[in-house]
Amino acid sequence: STASRSSSHKDGSQASVHQKTRKQMIIEKLREQLFKAKAFLINRFLEIYLPMKQFFYNLIHPEYSAVTDVYVLMFLADTVDFIIIVFGFWAFGKHSTADITSSLSEDQVPGPFLVMVLIQFGTMVVDRALYLRKTVMGKVIFQVILVFGIHFWMFFILPSVTEKRFSENTVAQMWYFVKCIYFGLSAYQIRCGYPTRVLGNFLTKSYNYVNLFLFQGFRMVPFLTELRAVMDWVWTDTSLSLSSWICVEDIYAHIFILKCWRESEKRYPQPRGQKKKKVVKYGMGGMIVVLLICIVWFPLLFMSLVKSVAGVVNAPLDVSVKITLAGFQPIFTMSAQQQQLRSVQENEFVNFTKAFVTSDESKTNMALQWLESYFAQDLIIAELKGSSNSLWTISPPSRLNLIEMLGSNEKDFPITVSWSVQRNFSLGAKAETASGKNVMSLVNETRRDLIMLLNGTSSHLKVTIPKFIPRYIRAPSDSDATPVEQLGEDHMFDISLTLMRAQNLSDQIQEWWIVNQLTAGPLDTIDPNREAGLRIYVFSDQVSPPSLGFLAGYGYV
Repeated sequence: STASRSSSHKDGSQASVHQKTRKQMIIEKLREQLFKAKAFLINRFLEIYLPMKQFFYNLIHPEYSAVTDVYVLMFLADTVDFIIIVFGFWAFGKHSTADITSSLSEDQVPGPFLVMVLIQFGTMVVDRALYLRKTVMGKVIFQVILVFGIHFWMFFILPSVTEKRFSENTVAQMWYFVKCIYFGLSAYQIRCGYPTRVLGNFLTKSYNYVNLFLFQGFRMVPFLTELRAVMDWVWTDTSLSLSSWICVEDIYAHIFILKCWRESEKRYPQPRGQKKKKVVKYGMGGMIVVLLICIVWFPLLFMSLVKSVAGVVNAPLDVSVKITLAGFQPIFTMSAQQQQLRSVQENEFVNFTKAFVTSDESKTNMALQWLESYFAQDLIIAELKGSSNSLWTISPPSRLNLIEMLGSNEKDFPITVSWSVQRNFSLGAKAETASGKNVMSLVNETRRDLIMLLNGTSSHLKVTIPKFIPRYIRAPSDSDATPVEQLGEDHMFDISLTLMRAQNLSDQIQEWWIVNQLTAGPLDTIDPNREAGLRIYVFSDQVSPPSLGFLAGYGYV
Protein backbone atom coordinates (compact mmCIF):
# COMPACT_ATOMS: atom_id res chain seq x y z
CA SER A 1 0.00 0.00 0.00
CA THR A 2 2.89 2.30 0.72
CA ALA A 3 4.30 1.62 -2.73
CA SER A 4 0.96 2.26 -4.36
CA ARG A 5 0.57 5.59 -2.61
CA SER A 6 4.02 6.74 -3.67
CA SER A 7 3.38 5.75 -7.30
CA SER A 8 0.06 7.62 -7.39
CA HIS A 9 1.72 10.70 -5.89
CA LYS A 10 4.40 10.64 -8.60
CA ASP A 11 1.74 10.34 -11.32
CA GLY A 12 -0.19 13.36 -9.93
CA SER A 13 2.90 15.55 -9.74
CA GLN A 14 3.88 14.60 -13.26
CA ALA A 15 0.36 15.51 -14.53
CA SER A 16 0.42 18.92 -12.82
CA VAL A 17 3.85 19.67 -14.26
CA HIS A 18 2.64 18.66 -17.70
CA GLN A 19 -0.42 20.91 -17.35
CA LYS A 20 1.68 23.93 -16.30
CA THR A 21 4.03 23.35 -19.20
CA ARG A 22 1.09 23.22 -21.57
CA LYS A 23 -0.30 26.54 -20.26
CA GLN A 24 3.07 28.19 -20.64
CA MET A 25 3.26 27.03 -24.23
CA ILE A 26 -0.19 28.44 -24.97
CA ILE A 27 0.75 31.79 -23.37
CA GLU A 28 3.94 31.90 -25.37
CA LYS A 29 2.03 31.23 -28.59
CA LEU A 30 -0.46 34.01 -27.75
CA ARG A 31 2.36 36.43 -27.04
CA GLU A 32 3.96 35.47 -30.30
CA GLN A 33 0.69 36.06 -32.16
CA LEU A 34 0.19 39.43 -30.39
CA PHE A 35 3.70 40.51 -31.36
CA LYS A 36 3.03 39.47 -34.95
CA ALA A 37 -0.31 41.36 -35.00
CA LYS A 38 1.33 44.43 -33.45
CA ALA A 39 4.15 44.29 -35.95
CA PHE A 40 1.61 43.88 -38.77
CA LEU A 41 -0.43 46.87 -37.61
CA ILE A 42 2.67 48.99 -37.20
CA ASN A 43 3.89 48.03 -40.62
CA ARG A 44 0.50 48.82 -42.19
CA PHE A 45 0.36 52.14 -40.34
CA LEU A 46 3.87 53.03 -41.44
CA GLU A 47 3.03 52.05 -45.02
CA ILE A 48 0.23 54.65 -44.89
CA TYR A 49 1.85 57.25 -42.63
CA LEU A 50 5.34 57.42 -44.11
CA PRO A 51 4.20 58.24 -47.69
CA MET A 52 1.82 60.89 -46.33
CA LYS A 53 4.59 62.29 -44.14
CA GLN A 54 7.00 62.26 -47.03
CA PHE A 55 4.37 63.91 -49.25
CA PHE A 56 3.76 66.79 -46.87
CA TYR A 57 7.49 67.05 -46.10
CA ASN A 58 8.25 67.37 -49.79
CA LEU A 59 5.53 70.04 -50.04
CA ILE A 60 6.95 72.09 -47.21
CA HIS A 61 10.64 71.42 -47.93
CA PRO A 62 11.01 70.99 -51.69
CA GLU A 63 14.44 70.41 -53.19
CA TYR A 64 13.81 73.26 -55.62
CA SER A 65 10.78 75.41 -56.39
CA ALA A 66 9.85 78.13 -58.83
CA VAL A 67 8.57 80.68 -56.32
CA THR A 68 5.39 82.29 -57.53
CA ASP A 69 2.66 84.55 -56.16
CA VAL A 70 -0.99 83.76 -56.90
CA TYR A 71 -2.45 85.46 -53.82
CA VAL A 72 -4.23 88.07 -55.95
CA LEU A 73 -6.06 85.36 -57.89
CA MET A 74 -7.00 83.58 -54.64
CA PHE A 75 -8.29 86.87 -53.22
CA LEU A 76 -10.39 87.48 -56.34
CA ALA A 77 -11.86 83.97 -56.10
CA ASP A 78 -12.79 84.59 -52.45
CA THR A 79 -14.30 87.94 -53.41
CA VAL A 80 -16.48 86.29 -56.07
CA ASP A 81 -17.64 83.72 -53.50
CA PHE A 82 -18.42 86.56 -51.08
CA ILE A 83 -20.57 88.28 -53.71
CA ILE A 84 -22.37 85.00 -54.50
CA ILE A 85 -23.23 84.59 -50.80
CA VAL A 86 -24.54 88.15 -50.51
CA PHE A 87 -26.76 88.11 -53.60
CA GLY A 88 -27.57 84.39 -53.64
CA PHE A 89 -28.20 83.79 -49.96
CA TRP A 90 -31.69 82.49 -50.73
CA ALA A 91 -30.10 79.33 -52.18
CA PHE A 92 -28.34 78.48 -48.90
CA GLY A 93 -31.40 78.70 -46.64
CA LYS A 94 -34.38 76.50 -45.94
CA HIS A 95 -36.85 78.93 -47.50
CA SER A 96 -35.82 79.51 -51.10
CA THR A 97 -37.97 82.67 -51.41
CA ALA A 98 -36.03 84.60 -48.76
CA ASP A 99 -34.74 87.93 -50.06
CA ILE A 100 -31.76 89.37 -48.24
CA THR A 101 -32.32 92.87 -49.67
CA SER A 102 -35.82 93.08 -48.18
CA SER A 103 -34.51 91.80 -44.83
CA LEU A 104 -31.74 94.39 -44.74
CA SER A 105 -34.16 97.18 -45.72
CA GLU A 106 -36.23 96.26 -42.65
CA ASP A 107 -33.10 96.36 -40.42
CA GLN A 108 -33.25 92.60 -39.97
CA VAL A 109 -30.11 90.51 -40.53
CA PRO A 110 -30.76 86.72 -40.79
CA GLY A 111 -28.54 84.68 -38.49
CA PRO A 112 -27.40 82.12 -41.11
CA PHE A 113 -26.53 84.91 -43.56
CA LEU A 114 -24.43 86.68 -40.91
CA VAL A 115 -22.59 83.43 -40.03
CA MET A 116 -21.82 82.63 -43.68
CA VAL A 117 -20.59 86.15 -44.42
CA LEU A 118 -18.41 86.28 -41.30
CA ILE A 119 -16.89 82.84 -42.02
CA GLN A 120 -16.15 83.81 -45.62
CA PHE A 121 -14.58 87.08 -44.51
CA GLY A 122 -12.67 85.30 -41.73
CA THR A 123 -11.11 82.85 -44.18
CA MET A 124 -9.98 85.80 -46.31
CA VAL A 125 -8.31 87.38 -43.27
CA VAL A 126 -6.60 84.09 -42.30
CA ASP A 127 -5.39 83.63 -45.86
CA ARG A 128 -3.92 87.14 -45.80
CA ALA A 129 -2.19 86.43 -42.49
CA LEU A 130 -0.63 83.20 -43.81
CA TYR A 131 0.50 85.04 -46.93
CA LEU A 132 2.19 87.79 -44.93
CA ARG A 133 3.87 85.29 -42.56
CA LYS A 134 4.95 83.14 -45.56
CA THR A 135 4.22 79.96 -43.59
CA VAL A 136 3.64 77.01 -45.91
CA MET A 137 2.92 74.64 -43.00
CA GLY A 138 0.04 76.85 -41.83
CA LYS A 139 -1.25 77.09 -45.39
CA VAL A 140 -1.23 73.27 -45.72
CA ILE A 141 -3.18 72.84 -42.46
CA PHE A 142 -5.61 75.59 -43.46
CA GLN A 143 -6.07 73.99 -46.90
CA VAL A 144 -6.82 70.55 -45.41
CA ILE A 145 -9.35 71.99 -42.95
CA LEU A 146 -11.09 73.95 -45.71
CA VAL A 147 -11.24 70.98 -48.11
CA PHE A 148 -12.77 68.58 -45.59
CA GLY A 149 -15.01 71.21 -43.96
CA ILE A 150 -16.42 72.65 -47.19
CA HIS A 151 -17.08 69.26 -48.78
CA PHE A 152 -18.80 67.98 -45.64
CA TRP A 153 -20.95 71.14 -45.53
CA MET A 154 -21.65 71.26 -49.25
CA PHE A 155 -22.63 67.61 -49.77
CA PHE A 156 -24.09 66.58 -46.41
CA ILE A 157 -25.26 69.56 -44.32
CA LEU A 158 -26.50 71.95 -47.05
CA PRO A 159 -28.79 69.40 -48.82
CA SER A 160 -30.43 68.54 -45.48
CA VAL A 161 -30.96 72.23 -44.68
CA THR A 162 -32.30 73.29 -48.07
CA GLU A 163 -34.08 69.96 -48.69
CA LYS A 164 -32.64 70.11 -52.19
CA ARG A 165 -29.96 67.98 -53.82
CA PHE A 166 -26.65 69.60 -54.69
CA SER A 167 -27.23 68.90 -58.40
CA GLU A 168 -30.45 70.99 -58.20
CA ASN A 169 -28.89 74.00 -56.46
CA THR A 170 -27.38 76.18 -59.19
CA VAL A 171 -26.10 78.93 -56.88
CA ALA A 172 -24.35 76.40 -54.64
CA GLN A 173 -22.76 74.84 -57.72
CA MET A 174 -21.44 78.26 -58.79
CA TRP A 175 -20.04 78.89 -55.31
CA TYR A 176 -18.42 75.44 -55.22
CA PHE A 177 -16.94 75.86 -58.71
CA VAL A 178 -15.25 79.14 -57.72
CA LYS A 179 -14.07 77.52 -54.48
CA CYS A 180 -12.49 74.67 -56.45
CA ILE A 181 -10.58 77.26 -58.46
CA TYR A 182 -9.41 78.70 -55.13
CA PHE A 183 -8.33 75.22 -53.98
CA GLY A 184 -6.33 74.73 -57.15
CA LEU A 185 -4.59 78.10 -56.77
CA SER A 186 -3.86 77.38 -53.10
CA ALA A 187 -2.38 73.99 -53.97
CA TYR A 188 -0.20 75.62 -56.61
CA GLN A 189 0.92 78.25 -54.08
CA ILE A 190 1.80 75.52 -51.55
CA ARG A 191 3.71 73.52 -54.16
CA CYS A 192 5.77 76.50 -55.29
CA GLY A 193 6.14 78.20 -51.90
CA TYR A 194 5.57 81.80 -50.91
CA PRO A 195 7.75 84.55 -52.41
CA THR A 196 10.25 86.38 -50.25
CA ARG A 197 8.72 89.81 -50.92
CA VAL A 198 5.00 89.84 -50.27
CA LEU A 199 4.34 93.49 -49.43
CA GLY A 200 3.01 95.96 -51.95
CA ASN A 201 -0.16 96.32 -53.96
CA PHE A 202 -0.57 94.34 -57.18
CA LEU A 203 -2.11 97.42 -58.78
CA THR A 204 1.21 99.26 -58.37
CA LYS A 205 3.23 96.79 -60.44
CA SER A 206 2.88 98.85 -63.61
CA TYR A 207 2.37 102.54 -64.27
CA ASN A 208 -0.50 103.47 -66.56
CA TYR A 209 -3.90 105.10 -66.47
CA VAL A 210 -5.76 101.83 -65.81
CA ASN A 211 -3.69 100.96 -62.72
CA LEU A 212 -3.87 104.59 -61.57
CA PHE A 213 -7.65 104.80 -61.66
CA LEU A 214 -8.08 101.31 -60.16
CA PHE A 215 -5.69 102.20 -57.34
CA GLN A 216 -7.55 105.45 -56.69
CA GLY A 217 -10.81 103.51 -56.57
CA PHE A 218 -9.25 101.02 -54.15
CA ARG A 219 -8.22 103.85 -51.83
CA MET A 220 -11.73 105.35 -51.94
CA VAL A 221 -13.40 102.20 -50.53
CA PRO A 222 -14.20 103.00 -46.86
CA PHE A 223 -11.84 101.36 -44.32
CA LEU A 224 -10.31 98.99 -46.90
CA THR A 225 -6.98 100.82 -47.09
CA GLU A 226 -6.77 101.13 -43.30
CA LEU A 227 -7.67 97.45 -42.77
CA ARG A 228 -5.02 96.30 -45.22
CA ALA A 229 -2.37 98.56 -43.66
CA VAL A 230 -3.11 97.36 -40.10
CA MET A 231 -3.11 93.69 -41.18
CA ASP A 232 0.23 94.16 -42.95
CA TRP A 233 1.69 95.81 -39.82
CA VAL A 234 0.42 93.04 -37.49
CA TRP A 235 1.79 90.10 -39.51
CA THR A 236 5.03 91.64 -40.78
CA ASP A 237 8.26 91.82 -38.77
CA THR A 238 9.01 95.53 -38.49
CA SER A 239 10.40 98.09 -36.05
CA LEU A 240 7.97 100.79 -37.18
CA SER A 241 5.02 101.90 -35.11
CA LEU A 242 1.53 101.62 -36.54
CA SER A 243 1.29 105.36 -37.29
CA SER A 244 4.70 105.31 -38.98
CA TRP A 245 3.70 102.26 -41.01
CA ILE A 246 0.53 103.97 -42.25
CA CYS A 247 2.59 107.08 -43.04
CA VAL A 248 4.99 104.98 -45.14
CA GLU A 249 2.04 103.38 -46.95
CA ASP A 250 0.71 106.86 -47.73
CA ILE A 251 4.12 107.93 -49.04
CA TYR A 252 4.27 104.88 -51.32
CA ALA A 253 0.78 105.65 -52.61
CA HIS A 254 1.72 109.24 -53.49
CA ILE A 255 4.94 108.07 -55.15
CA PHE A 256 3.00 105.58 -57.28
CA ILE A 257 0.52 108.28 -58.36
CA LEU A 258 3.36 110.64 -59.30
CA LYS A 259 5.14 107.85 -61.17
CA CYS A 260 1.98 107.14 -63.18
CA TRP A 261 1.72 110.82 -64.17
CA ARG A 262 5.40 110.92 -65.12
CA GLU A 263 4.99 107.81 -67.27
CA SER A 264 1.97 109.37 -68.97
CA GLU A 265 4.03 112.48 -69.70
CA LYS A 266 6.68 110.27 -71.33
CA ARG A 267 4.14 108.49 -73.49
CA TYR A 268 2.28 111.67 -74.41
CA PRO A 269 5.01 114.33 -74.33
CA GLN A 270 4.14 118.00 -74.06
CA PRO A 271 6.79 120.60 -74.89
CA ARG A 272 7.80 122.71 -71.92
CA GLY A 273 6.64 126.31 -71.81
CA GLN A 274 3.92 125.72 -74.39
CA LYS A 275 0.35 126.46 -73.41
CA LYS A 276 -2.22 123.71 -73.43
CA LYS A 277 -4.27 123.26 -76.56
CA LYS A 278 -7.84 124.48 -76.63
CA VAL A 279 -9.06 120.97 -77.35
CA VAL A 280 -7.62 119.80 -74.02
CA LYS A 281 -8.75 122.88 -72.07
CA TYR A 282 -12.29 123.07 -73.41
CA GLY A 283 -12.64 119.32 -73.83
CA MET A 284 -11.47 118.00 -70.48
CA GLY A 285 -11.73 121.24 -68.49
CA GLY A 286 -15.08 122.22 -69.97
CA MET A 287 -16.53 118.80 -69.19
CA ILE A 288 -15.32 119.05 -65.58
CA VAL A 289 -16.86 122.53 -65.21
CA VAL A 290 -20.19 121.31 -66.59
CA LEU A 291 -20.05 118.26 -64.35
CA LEU A 292 -19.38 120.31 -61.21
CA ILE A 293 -22.15 122.77 -62.06
CA CYS A 294 -24.57 119.88 -62.57
CA ILE A 295 -23.55 118.34 -59.26
CA VAL A 296 -24.15 121.63 -57.43
CA TRP A 297 -27.45 122.60 -59.07
CA PHE A 298 -28.93 119.24 -60.05
CA PRO A 299 -30.74 118.61 -56.71
CA LEU A 300 -32.52 121.97 -56.81
CA LEU A 301 -33.37 121.65 -60.50
CA PHE A 302 -34.49 118.06 -60.18
CA MET A 303 -36.65 118.58 -57.08
CA SER A 304 -38.26 121.64 -58.65
CA LEU A 305 -39.06 120.04 -62.00
CA VAL A 306 -40.04 116.63 -60.71
CA LYS A 307 -42.95 118.09 -58.74
CA SER A 308 -43.93 121.05 -60.91
CA VAL A 309 -43.71 119.26 -64.25
CA ALA A 310 -44.05 115.56 -63.47
CA GLY A 311 -45.64 115.81 -60.02
CA VAL A 312 -48.51 113.52 -59.04
CA VAL A 313 -51.45 114.86 -57.03
CA ASN A 314 -51.80 112.88 -53.81
CA ALA A 315 -55.31 113.86 -52.69
CA PRO A 316 -56.39 113.00 -49.12
CA LEU A 317 -58.37 109.83 -48.58
CA ASP A 318 -59.45 110.68 -45.04
CA VAL A 319 -59.41 113.83 -42.89
CA SER A 320 -60.08 113.29 -39.17
CA VAL A 321 -60.47 115.70 -36.24
CA LYS A 322 -60.49 114.84 -32.53
CA ILE A 323 -61.07 117.19 -29.55
CA THR A 324 -60.01 116.27 -26.02
CA LEU A 325 -60.53 117.99 -22.66
CA ALA A 326 -57.30 117.58 -20.66
CA GLY A 327 -56.49 113.86 -20.56
CA PHE A 328 -60.07 112.61 -20.47
CA GLN A 329 -62.00 110.69 -23.09
CA PRO A 330 -62.31 112.61 -26.39
CA ILE A 331 -65.50 114.63 -26.62
CA PHE A 332 -65.56 114.86 -30.42
CA THR A 333 -64.30 112.60 -33.20
CA MET A 334 -65.26 112.99 -36.84
CA SER A 335 -63.86 112.01 -40.24
CA ALA A 336 -64.49 113.17 -43.80
CA GLN A 337 -64.20 110.64 -46.61
CA GLN A 338 -65.11 110.23 -50.28
CA GLN A 339 -67.96 112.64 -51.11
CA GLN A 340 -67.19 114.74 -48.03
CA LEU A 341 -63.81 115.59 -49.58
CA ARG A 342 -64.69 118.09 -52.30
CA SER A 343 -62.26 119.13 -55.03
CA VAL A 344 -61.92 122.80 -55.95
CA GLN A 345 -62.53 123.95 -59.51
CA GLU A 346 -60.29 126.41 -61.36
CA ASN A 347 -62.67 129.35 -61.01
CA GLU A 348 -63.13 128.63 -57.33
CA PHE A 349 -59.37 128.53 -56.82
CA VAL A 350 -59.08 131.93 -58.54
CA ASN A 351 -61.73 133.37 -56.21
CA PHE A 352 -59.98 131.73 -53.30
CA THR A 353 -56.72 133.45 -54.24
CA LYS A 354 -58.43 136.85 -54.68
CA ALA A 355 -59.82 136.61 -51.14
CA PHE A 356 -56.31 137.23 -49.77
CA VAL A 357 -55.82 140.51 -51.64
CA THR A 358 -56.17 143.11 -48.86
CA SER A 359 -55.00 146.62 -48.15
CA ASP A 360 -52.05 145.25 -46.22
CA GLU A 361 -49.52 144.74 -49.01
CA SER A 362 -47.03 142.72 -46.95
CA LYS A 363 -49.67 140.17 -45.85
CA THR A 364 -51.05 139.99 -49.38
CA ASN A 365 -47.62 139.32 -50.86
CA MET A 366 -46.86 136.66 -48.25
CA ALA A 367 -50.15 134.84 -48.89
CA LEU A 368 -49.95 135.03 -52.69
CA GLN A 369 -46.32 133.95 -52.70
CA TRP A 370 -47.22 130.88 -50.66
CA LEU A 371 -50.18 130.04 -52.91
CA GLU A 372 -48.00 130.16 -56.05
CA SER A 373 -46.72 126.66 -55.25
CA TYR A 374 -50.20 125.11 -55.45
CA PHE A 375 -52.84 124.52 -58.10
CA ALA A 376 -56.59 123.95 -57.98
CA GLN A 377 -56.18 120.16 -57.91
CA ASP A 378 -53.97 120.44 -54.81
CA LEU A 379 -56.75 121.99 -52.70
CA ILE A 380 -59.40 119.81 -51.09
CA ILE A 381 -62.24 121.03 -48.86
CA ALA A 382 -63.05 118.57 -46.07
CA GLU A 383 -66.66 118.92 -44.93
CA LEU A 384 -66.99 117.30 -41.50
CA LYS A 385 -70.33 116.74 -39.82
CA GLY A 386 -70.86 118.63 -36.57
CA SER A 387 -72.21 115.74 -34.52
CA SER A 388 -69.57 113.43 -33.08
CA ASN A 389 -69.58 109.96 -34.60
CA SER A 390 -69.28 108.36 -31.16
CA LEU A 391 -71.19 108.73 -27.89
CA TRP A 392 -69.50 110.38 -24.93
CA THR A 393 -69.43 107.51 -22.43
CA ILE A 394 -67.47 109.03 -19.59
CA SER A 395 -67.80 107.34 -16.20
CA PRO A 396 -69.44 109.24 -13.29
CA PRO A 397 -66.20 109.46 -11.21
CA SER A 398 -64.31 110.84 -14.21
CA ARG A 399 -67.13 113.27 -14.87
CA LEU A 400 -66.93 114.61 -11.28
CA ASN A 401 -63.14 114.85 -11.57
CA LEU A 402 -63.53 116.81 -14.83
CA ILE A 403 -65.96 119.24 -13.20
CA GLU A 404 -63.59 119.72 -10.23
CA MET A 405 -60.66 120.45 -12.55
CA LEU A 406 -62.75 122.96 -14.52
CA GLY A 407 -63.84 124.69 -11.31
CA SER A 408 -60.30 124.92 -9.93
CA ASN A 409 -58.56 128.17 -10.87
CA GLU A 410 -55.14 127.10 -9.59
CA LYS A 411 -54.05 125.22 -12.70
CA ASP A 412 -54.48 125.74 -16.42
CA PHE A 413 -57.01 123.50 -18.08
CA PRO A 414 -55.92 122.51 -21.61
CA ILE A 415 -58.15 121.63 -24.52
CA THR A 416 -56.53 119.83 -27.46
CA VAL A 417 -57.57 119.41 -31.05
CA SER A 418 -55.66 116.91 -33.20
CA TRP A 419 -56.07 116.31 -36.90
CA SER A 420 -54.78 113.73 -39.34
CA VAL A 421 -54.70 113.50 -43.12
CA GLN A 422 -54.40 110.08 -44.74
CA ARG A 423 -52.98 109.76 -48.27
CA ASN A 424 -52.22 106.98 -50.74
CA PHE A 425 -48.82 105.75 -49.60
CA SER A 426 -48.16 103.86 -52.85
CA LEU A 427 -48.04 107.11 -54.85
CA GLY A 428 -44.78 108.17 -53.24
CA ALA A 429 -45.57 109.89 -49.93
CA LYS A 430 -42.96 109.48 -47.22
CA ALA A 431 -45.68 108.73 -44.64
CA GLU A 432 -49.20 107.44 -45.10
CA THR A 433 -50.68 109.75 -42.43
CA ALA A 434 -49.75 113.36 -41.68
CA SER A 435 -50.93 114.67 -38.32
CA GLY A 436 -50.76 117.69 -36.06
CA LYS A 437 -52.39 119.25 -33.02
CA ASN A 438 -53.16 122.52 -31.27
CA VAL A 439 -53.29 122.94 -27.49
CA MET A 440 -54.70 125.99 -25.70
CA SER A 441 -55.78 126.85 -22.17
CA LEU A 442 -59.41 127.68 -21.43
CA VAL A 443 -60.28 130.99 -19.83
CA ASN A 444 -62.40 131.10 -16.66
CA GLU A 445 -65.60 132.12 -18.44
CA THR A 446 -65.34 129.20 -20.85
CA ARG A 447 -64.63 126.82 -17.99
CA ARG A 448 -67.78 127.98 -16.15
CA ASP A 449 -69.86 127.44 -19.28
CA LEU A 450 -68.50 123.91 -19.64
CA ILE A 451 -69.39 123.18 -16.02
CA MET A 452 -72.94 124.29 -16.73
CA LEU A 453 -73.11 121.99 -19.73
CA LEU A 454 -71.78 119.03 -17.75
CA ASN A 455 -74.19 119.62 -14.87
CA GLY A 456 -77.14 119.92 -17.25
CA THR A 457 -78.25 123.28 -15.89
CA SER A 458 -78.23 124.82 -19.38
CA SER A 459 -78.75 122.23 -22.09
CA HIS A 460 -78.93 124.68 -25.01
CA LEU A 461 -75.83 126.64 -24.01
CA LYS A 462 -73.13 126.92 -26.69
CA VAL A 463 -69.57 127.30 -25.45
CA THR A 464 -67.38 129.35 -27.78
CA ILE A 465 -63.66 128.63 -28.15
CA PRO A 466 -61.87 131.23 -30.29
CA LYS A 467 -59.08 130.57 -32.80
CA PHE A 468 -58.98 126.86 -32.04
CA ILE A 469 -59.17 124.70 -35.21
CA PRO A 470 -56.99 125.45 -38.27
CA ARG A 471 -58.93 126.54 -41.34
CA TYR A 472 -55.99 125.75 -43.68
CA ILE A 473 -53.83 122.66 -43.25
CA ARG A 474 -50.76 121.84 -45.30
CA ALA A 475 -50.22 118.10 -45.75
CA PRO A 476 -46.69 117.52 -47.11
CA SER A 477 -45.33 114.11 -48.04
CA ASP A 478 -43.92 113.54 -44.55
CA SER A 479 -45.79 112.96 -41.28
CA ASP A 480 -46.30 116.60 -40.17
CA ALA A 481 -49.55 118.39 -41.07
CA THR A 482 -49.28 122.01 -39.97
CA PRO A 483 -51.59 125.05 -40.05
CA VAL A 484 -50.83 127.56 -42.80
CA GLU A 485 -49.93 130.74 -40.93
CA GLN A 486 -48.97 132.54 -44.15
CA LEU A 487 -52.65 132.93 -45.09
CA GLY A 488 -53.38 135.60 -42.51
CA GLU A 489 -54.76 135.88 -39.02
CA ASP A 490 -57.92 133.95 -39.95
CA HIS A 491 -56.01 130.70 -40.45
CA MET A 492 -57.64 129.50 -37.18
CA PHE A 493 -61.43 129.74 -36.78
CA ASP A 494 -63.80 129.90 -33.79
CA ILE A 495 -66.00 126.95 -32.84
CA SER A 496 -68.93 126.34 -30.54
CA LEU A 497 -69.40 123.28 -28.32
CA THR A 498 -72.80 121.86 -27.39
CA LEU A 499 -73.54 118.78 -25.28
CA MET A 500 -76.67 116.94 -26.45
CA ARG A 501 -78.63 114.42 -24.42
CA ALA A 502 -81.26 111.85 -25.40
CA GLN A 503 -82.89 108.73 -23.99
CA ASN A 504 -82.85 105.43 -25.77
CA LEU A 505 -85.47 102.69 -25.64
CA SER A 506 -84.07 101.46 -22.33
CA ASP A 507 -84.51 104.92 -20.76
CA GLN A 508 -80.72 105.32 -20.60
CA ILE A 509 -79.32 108.79 -21.13
CA GLN A 510 -76.96 109.08 -24.12
CA GLU A 511 -74.68 112.08 -24.63
CA TRP A 512 -72.74 113.38 -27.60
CA TRP A 513 -71.07 116.64 -28.50
CA ILE A 514 -71.77 118.94 -31.42
CA VAL A 515 -69.04 121.20 -32.83
CA ASN A 516 -69.90 124.03 -35.18
CA GLN A 517 -67.77 126.49 -37.14
CA LEU A 518 -68.58 130.12 -36.36
CA THR A 519 -66.51 132.04 -38.92
CA ALA A 520 -66.77 131.50 -42.68
CA GLY A 521 -63.86 130.79 -44.99
CA PRO A 522 -63.11 132.29 -48.43
CA LEU A 523 -65.47 129.86 -50.19
CA ASP A 524 -67.93 129.39 -47.29
CA THR A 525 -71.26 130.96 -46.52
CA ILE A 526 -72.37 130.78 -42.91
CA ASP A 527 -76.12 130.19 -42.80
CA PRO A 528 -77.70 130.25 -39.32
CA ASN A 529 -80.11 127.50 -40.40
CA ARG A 530 -77.52 125.18 -41.89
CA GLU A 531 -76.42 121.93 -40.27
CA ALA A 532 -73.55 122.22 -37.81
CA GLY A 533 -70.17 121.18 -39.11
CA LEU A 534 -66.58 122.10 -40.01
CA ARG A 535 -65.00 123.04 -43.34
CA ILE A 536 -61.22 122.60 -43.48
CA TYR A 537 -59.08 123.50 -46.50
CA VAL A 538 -56.34 120.90 -47.05
CA PHE A 539 -53.35 121.72 -49.30
CA SER A 540 -51.68 118.49 -50.44
CA ASP A 541 -48.13 118.68 -51.73
CA GLN A 542 -47.58 116.89 -55.01
CA VAL A 543 -45.29 113.88 -54.90
CA SER A 544 -42.77 112.65 -57.41
CA PRO A 545 -43.79 109.89 -59.82
CA PRO A 546 -43.20 106.35 -58.54
CA SER A 547 -40.55 105.86 -61.24
CA LEU A 548 -38.47 108.72 -59.76
CA GLY A 549 -39.40 108.19 -56.13
CA PHE A 550 -36.16 106.33 -55.34
CA LEU A 551 -34.19 109.52 -56.09
CA ALA A 552 -36.66 112.23 -55.11
CA GLY A 553 -37.27 110.59 -51.74
CA TYR A 554 -33.90 111.77 -50.43
CA GLY A 555 -34.90 115.46 -50.67
CA TYR A 556 -32.68 118.45 -51.33
CA VAL A 557 -30.05 117.67 -48.71
